[in-house]
Amino acid sequence: MRYIWPLLAAACLLTAAPASAQSNVSAEICAAADDAANSPEQRIAACTDAIAAAKDAPAEASAALTSRGSAYWYINKMAQAFSDLDRAVALDPKNARAFRERAIAYRTSGRLDRALADANEAVRLDANDAKNFDVRGNVFNNNRQYDRAIEDYNEAVRLDPKFSLAFMDRGVARYFTADYENAIKDYDKAIELDPKRARAFTNRGAAYKKLGRHDRALDDESAAIRLDPLVPEYFGNRGLSYQDNGDYDRAIADFNEAIRLSPRANFLTNRGDAYQHKGETDRAIDDYDRALKLNPGFSLAYNNRGAAYGRKGDLERAIADYEQAVRIDPQLDSAAENLAMARQKRDRRNEATADNRLPTFDCATAKRAVEKAICSDPDLIRLDRQIDDAYKSALAHRDSAGVARLRREQRAFNARRDERFGRPDYQLKRELERRLLALRGMAARN
Repeated sequence: MRYIWPLLAAACLLTAAPASAQSNVSAEICAAADDAANSPEQRIAACTDAIAAAKDAPAEASAALTSRGSAYWYINKMAQAFSDLDRAVALDPKNARAFRERAIAYRTSGRLDRALADANEAVRLDANDAKNFDVRGNVFNNNRQYDRAIEDYNEAVRLDPKFSLAFMDRGVARYFTADYENAIKDYDKAIELDPKRARAFTNRGAAYKKLGRHDRALDDESAAIRLDPLVPEYFGNRGLSYQDNGDYDRAIADFNEAIRLSPRANFLTNRGDAYQHKGETDRAIDDYDRALKLNPGFSLAYNNRGAAYGRKGDLERAIADYEQAVRIDPQLDSAAENLAMARQKRDRRNEATADNRLPTFDCATAKRAVEKAICSDPDLIRLDRQIDDAYKSALAHRDSAGVARLRREQRAFNARRDERFGRPDYQLKRELERRLLALRGMAARN
């Protein structure tokens, strides 16, 4: 990801510089790298002057057009970028950098075939430039041709052993081949060469996470945020690490920041997951709703919203969401499995209703989430009725004081059930089974 650097105040000059000096300054600013002090707008203006000055020198004009096209790409003005890079190639078909920059533009536009053709041409024209191999490696990476990508990154670091970006990019390819140990070594080298490369830290954190080294992952993700606190993905990545560790409040804080920086469907879905883990099902559903407004084709949001509705006992809406998730992404196995389970639970509930096997309360008027959950599961219905039978049996053999005491205990059990249902550490079926055993024990002792 490229970043826009702030404008610097220019010193006032008391006398005008000679035309030749101005031309040299324009050419120097035009050729500046992305991380130079000059803003993209300054570079574009300088390149425009350099292009005008080089109207009778095709090679110089091509070089200036390449730099201006790169600056336009940097600020996501893709039409202008392609226009300049096409002109640069036409003016000087031997301009390897023009082909390389156009390959980058094609790659970020998703036109990988065109990107590969240009990257190949850049390598053919200048096989001694490590950047050409790195760019072609990135195209192979996007095509999931990881072995070929690694071959190009190998050549890039051979040509330039201090090329931090190539080490980081090779780490990405190794990560995707599940070679996490060597990916970490590449990220180590990238960070050694460029300690301010924030993306190398967050990528290394992802590799550490795959190896189960969650503390190291959090350290790296925090380092990436310190280096560049304006990248929402860094907060999203750390939020996922906190969530994996069960630290849902800190996860939500990071997702909040990611959403503030860039409200995206995946950040909202991740925050919804954290709320769902905390048992705050309605807040989770609100986040999934917002995610789907931003991206109606986001299958994971449908799947996870289906799970939330299932927890609330609303099987019909859960099934509808699972079905939509599977329609969007037939390869989403978790959605297919959830759909099958929800349909089975609905069928069992319907069978129980048809046989008049109902809980001890009216499901039609049930408002509590725990009651809706019981209504949706025949096993929970059975436990609810068995608890009621055991409770009545235990009451029948007690004196007035014992009856009052048992009623208080039962009310307390129901209150705890209502309060704790939905928490990650509360298992409703297990607690009902425990209460049933306790009540049956009381009845048997009388």
